[in-house]
Amino acid sequence: MKILQTQTLRGPNYWSIRRSKLILIRLDLEDLADRPSNTIPGFYDSLIAVLPSLEEHYCSPGCKGGFLSRVREGTMMGHIIEHVALELQTLAGMPVGFGRTRETATAGIYQVAIEYQVETAGRYAVRAALRLCQSIIETGTYSPAELQKDLADSIELRNEAAMGASTDALVKEAQILGIPWMHLETCDLFQLGYGKYQKRVQAALTSNTNIIGVELACDKEKTKKILASMGIPVPLGMTIYSFNELKDAIDKLGYPIVIKPLNGNHGRGITIDIQDWEHAGIGYDRAREISNGVIVEHFYQGRDHRILVVNHKVVAVAERVPAHVVGDGIATISALVERENHDPRRGDGHDNMLTKIELDDSTSEMLNRQGWTLDTILPADRVCYLRATANLSTGGIAIDRTDEIHPDTLWLAERVSHIIGLDVAGIDVITTDITKTLAEADGTIVEVNAAPGLRMHISPSQGVGRNVAAPILNMLFPPGTPTRIPIVAITGTNGKTTTTRLIAHIFSQVYDAVGFTTTDGIYIGDRLLEKGDTTGPQSAQIILQDPTVDIAILETARGGILRSGLAFQHCDVGVVLNVAADHLGLGGIDTIDQMARVKGVIAEAVHVDGYAVLNADDERVAAMAKDVPGKVAYFSMNPDNPLVRSHVQRGGIAAVYADDYLTILQQDWVHRIEKVERVPVTLGGRAPFMIANALAASLAAFVQGVNVEHIRAALRSFKASVEQTPGRMNLFNLGRYHALVDYAHNPAGYAAVGSFVKNWPGHAIGVVGGPGDRRDEDLMELGKLSATFFDRIIVKEDDDTRGRPWGDAAEFIVQGIEQANTASTTIVPHSIMLNEAEAIEWALDNAPDNALVTIFPDDVSRAIALIMSRNPVPDEPEVMSLAELKPDSSPIYDPMVAGSNGKYS
Repeated sequence: MKILQTQTLRGPNYWSIRRSKLILIRLDLEDLADRPSNTIPGFYDSLIAVLPSLEEHYCSPGCKGGFLSRVREGTMMGHIIEHVALELQTLAGMPVGFGRTRETATAGIYQVAIEYQVETAGRYAVRAALRLCQSIIETGTYSPAELQKDLADSIELRNEAAMGASTDALVKEAQILGIPWMHLETCDLFQLGYGKYQKRVQAALTSNTNIIGVELACDKEKTKKILASMGIPVPLGMTIYSFNELKDAIDKLGYPIVIKPLNGNHGRGITIDIQDWEHAGIGYDRAREISNGVIVEHFYQGRDHRILVVNHKVVAVAERVPAHVVGDGIATISALVERENHDPRRGDGHDNMLTKIELDDSTSEMLNRQGWTLDTILPADRVCYLRATANLSTGGIAIDRTDEIHPDTLWLAERVSHIIGLDVAGIDVITTDITKTLAEADGTIVEVNAAPGLRMHISPSQGVGRNVAAPILNMLFPPGTPTRIPIVAITGTNGKTTTTRLIAHIFSQVYDAVGFTTTDGIYIGDRLLEKGDTTGPQSAQIILQDPTVDIAILETARGGILRSGLAFQHCDVGVVLNVAADHLGLGGIDTIDQMARVKGVIAEAVHVDGYAVLNADDERVAAMAKDVPGKVAYFSMNPDNPLVRSHVQRGGIAAVYADDYLTILQQDWVHRIEKVERVPVTLGGRAPFMIANALAASLAAFVQGVNVEHIRAALRSFKASVEQTPGRMNLFNLGRYHALVDYAHNPAGYAAVGSFVKNWPGHAIGVVGGPGDRRDEDLMELGKLSATFFDRIIVKEDDDTRGRPWGDAAEFIVQGIEQANTASTTIVPHSIMLNEAEAIEWALDNAPDNALVTIFPDDVSRAIALIMSRNPVPDEPEVMSLAELKPDSSPIYDPMVAGSNGKYS
């Protein structure tokens, strides 16, 4: 067996909408292609011996042991690797349960989708599962040592990828509240919300955090001064910058003292309860390792407390106890520390609820003060402190005291947060009794911290855990505040880019900053951010991450859905234009029905309060309605479409082409938007597929709240031009003849353009080609179709042959033309001119008067540049369509409206 390809899906995808984080592999079973598990000697027993916990997998039988019964009866190895990879992750502390295995059109090659929590660990689990199964097949076993190594490696990968406790709490709370989030890896920030409504956090630093407040909190001396000036009790002390100043400071303060760095955090470099000159020197050196400035303060006896203030309200209080162990009269202090570090709550750094206790010089110093060493057997119930400071980052524990704090201290802490100017503040208080006022308990405020850790409050070692993430999220997003900009996603086989651009143009009538992605680039308003085919999730994320964007209009192509999934969990409007034969045989998609499933991801991702805009004239698209979580609106070129009539009679919304008008039906009401001859993108109503695109765009805007007047104005001002729809029905007047450029590259696209070309009053010349990664029969179909609407055909080759030999795609197109000629009484002359630029130049040079030269280019920009070099007459589409074209031969349906605001019957 071997893995041919591995992909990571991070959003709703072909395999799953809800459980969308999947590793997808393409697996070649090789010599196991015809060997189900029941034909492999000893495999079942060995698999159970290695992973007995597979008994918990239900699989298709739907009961405990269901998967193992499939193995015993006989199932293919791809299915087994799926379940083993899931179980390895679960054993490593990442419980997952979703998987799918499907054989491709190539015998013995399977696609296997496996859920993951941590991407790197998921990819590792797939490889480990293959090794495990291969080992059992070849040797009859998989050693316990190898299994333990796999699990240890997986745990390490999990820990490396883990968010800190504070960030994790905020992200989980966002998920509960339905707020989308994403990790901005380039700057290690987390974004909550989309577009202009977004907020960013880095642990407990937020978009609302005041930089002046942070600077103050980081400068402990300035913090003390401003608090003291406002009547806040703070420790007596001073800041020194050289060892020579230390003695004077001690003489003024007297012992005991605490020495700490001026700019420090997490308890680093702090030495407390210093009673003599020798230890004062040690403390000074330790602080200087962190900061040039060193604070010398009077040491206050009492217990260490952290008061968490969010949006100037106290939300939690915790007593922090330094790292310690409790004796049992048997074990040494060293052994007790090792035992304590085995607590599953303890881990490295800030990733776990508690931090492992590390033994270092500070530990030795603390033990010396107590008259012990690491080898001392600690008496039963005797407490041995291992650190002087109570920070969780050095192994300390927390005890919740939220309900015990004195009201005066609570008020004082909230006042301090105002004085320093922090939206989230950790205020450190030393007091002998938190239930009394600071004055009564000889307490003091020793520090104010920006970006305070949250884990001591979320999961204290003792007492009630506090959901401190909730008030932070409520501060960032007060109740009723939007968290996400509207998302309109568009997919289909043909018409996506034009429809996307038209929808963006409509919304520009009512929004200041419309962000949209297309096959020709990423845009915000009229500004191009990035040129290229940008219809995948990474491009969509650029729009969703931009803090200036009001609404996202996202062209969503097949490739991105299959490679990575969607960039968003839900969209407000999902538009599915059509499904036709294109890209078949790629990415495991071999039939039109499978392609419909790919396109249907957009419909299934519609928010429960949103709309799916579906083509009622395409049975595969119309069938997607059953899987839409929200509402459905249909568009149709046929006002008598029975699905549309039934839908509207039930109170639904639809858009139809009726009586030469783009019309929206809403319950009993009819909204006539505009007559198609006044909609430039339809070329005066002579391009039926453009009318369908305009219907879809109008309907998408309407269900999202845009009024008819704005839609009408946008339709009138949007043209099939190089500026607004490059490569989409761009018609040029070159004086004695015309040229048309369209990026059609599949049979459905060719047929759509052909419906326009057939109505041309003069000679029709086609410069045709096809992408090399299409099936042979698809290329032949392009040739057959071309022969039905062109009078002469020049066959060229795309610059990028996508793996085919040069000229091979052109040969199959020619075969299609010749087959059409054989079956027809009219012979269409054709020739091969492989170089695209030369083929275009020849067609333009040899076009007769009144001809239409239609170009299906690989390089749209080059084709347009070649035409523009011949100085075409500008704004041709508006003046051309009604005056010169023959009447449209497509059927005109009976009108269904009584007037512009009539009732539908």
